[in-house]
Amino acid sequence: MASVKLKPGEGQEQLLRRFRKRVTNAGILSTVRRKRWHISKSELRRIEKKKAIRRSRRRQRKG
Repeated sequence: MASVKLKPGEGQEQLLRRFRKRVTNAGILSTVRRKRWHISKSELRRIEKKKAIRRSRRRQRKG
C-alpha cells in the first residue's frame, strides 16, 4: 500500500505527484490490471511468449 504524508510547505499538486510516483514504482496499477480478469496459466504463457517475440523483433530492427 502506497502512502504519503504532507510535508510542511508542500502543496497539494506536489503531494499528488509524489503519490503517483510511488504507486507506479510499486507496480500497483499493473498488478490490478493483470488481476482484473482470470487468465489461465497456459494463456499467460502464450501472451508472454508473444511479447518476447515482439521484443526481440524490435531489438533486431533497431540494431
